[in-house]
Amino acid sequence: MAVSDLVTNMEWYRAFYWTAKAGSLSGAAEHLYITQPAVTHAIKQLESQLGGQLFFRTSKGVKLTAEGAMLYQHIEQAFNLIHAGERRLAERHALTEGEMRIGAGDTLCKHYLLPRMRQFHEQYPGVQFQVTNRTSRETVKLLKEGAIDFGIVNLPLEDPKLLIQESMIVQDCFVVSGTYRKWVAAGQPLSLDWEELSHYELLLLEKGSATRAYIDKAAAANDVALTPSMELGSLDLLSEFAQTGFGIACVVRNFAQDLLERGELVELAIAPPIPPRRIGIATLKDVPLSIAAKAFIALL
Repeated sequence: MAVSDLVTNMEWYRAFYWTAKAGSLSGAAEHLYITQPAVTHAIKQLESQLGGQLFFRTSKGVKLTAEGAMLYQHIEQAFNLIHAGERRLAERHALTEGEMRIGAGDTLCKHYLLPRMRQFHEQYPGVQFQVTNRTSRETVKLLKEGAIDFGIVNLPLEDPKLLIQESMIVQDCFVVSGTYRKWVAAGQPLSLDWEELSHYELLLLEKGSATRAYIDKAAAANDVALTPSMELGSLDLLSEFAQTGFGIACVVRNFAQDLLERGELVELAIAPPIPPRRIGIATLKDVPLSIAAKAFIALL
């Protein structure tokens, strides 16, 4: 009979494995919680299928034939692999091991993702992180290519292939150096409308980012097109250039709170203000996440 014609019945092999391991039919029956005749029947079925005797009886139980011993070497390896897989899966359920691949931009990595990764890592040190820094648009591309498990993105974002879970609310704002007192009247930030704002030296994120698109859309809603004197690649750089006095920078208030509280940056009141937006967690529809990734997203 050709090997391809053989039918593998896992229960037969379980009976074979535990009979060989216990050295008796009764020992296998006890371990498998079945009757001894059921074990005998399973082994006879396997012997018939494979075309040869696998055990012979002794005064103390049963022993493997030469062919049975050869088969046992392979079956033992298979069962060891199964048991190892079960242990690894149990460890993943317990979050003693696991991994996840995350995509996020520099600012979201530093101010949103990293503090939560630190908290998760303290509780589950065996779970490994792989983080790829990209813009929200590039993060979505990596997600669709299967290069990451989920992405931390700036909203709004619409894509029929993605599931978007809304997370933290963020507020964009315009700031200047705290040393520029001409911007502060009687201890209160100067108020500008969008038309007035457009005439100053502006520091904005580079085009192509979801945040820049959101700011441009807010300006357009007030019949203004913002023309920056500088375009930079991250909100942290925008804050640093504003502190140096290069102009008015658009940053996220949530992520510049320390600088604002210390007076290193001063927020300008813009009328009407930029509408708040959210950070989102993007995953692919119909693609299951790992246990570790689900646990981490629940923390977000």
